[in-house]
Amino acid sequence: MVIAIAVVLRRVVELAYPSQAGPPQLVQTNAVFASHAGLTLAHILPALAFVVLVPFVLLRWSRAAWLEQALFFLGGVVGITAYGMSAYAIGGWVERSAVLFFNSLFLFSLVRAYWHMRHGALLQERRWLIRAIGILLGIATTRPVMGIFFASSRLTHLETRQFFGVAFWIGFSINTIAVELWLRSRNYQIQSAKIASGPEA
Repeated sequence: MVIAIAVVLRRVVELAYPSQAGPPQLVQTNAVFASHAGLTLAHILPALAFVVLVPFVLLRWSRAAWLEQALFFLGGVVGITAYGMSAYAIGGWVERSAVLFFNSLFLFSLVRAYWHMRHGALLQERRWLIRAIGILLGIATTRPVMGIFFASSRLTHLETRQFFGVAFWIGFSINTIAVELWLRSRNYQIQSAKIASGPEA
């Protein structure tokens, strides 16, 4: 979550105060996002709000119903704008395929969570919401992966467009697999049982 927030804030600053300093590959990447700044902001600002609301909703820091509704709304905006962002994919069809696959999985999980919420199935809602959140935070996991590619580019001679999409697949896959393993773990089953039995547990 910290990485996701930092990434958004950095991108907002970069869009507000463009810089030509830094490695050429990074400057080129920043220029791509600047070319569709409006769409980028429409995607990353709701994503920032979504991430900030996650602990309040998922960890029940607040019982306010409007926070949960806001989380679903923001998630929908993030998902829809992600499809638009894929038109400007730096990594071409490799990146675009990752966005289309994982973003569709994110929206599917979010819709399932919302459906269960409307029907009062708390545990099922929580399960699908965790999936959606884990997938969305995959964008944060791609950053260290990209960092490795950037740092090793002098040795590999790979250009940004060549590894950007691969980093997306790796980052989102790590999160998706990790979430599924957690949801099937004994610790999660115990936690779910406590939630089901109520506050007295």
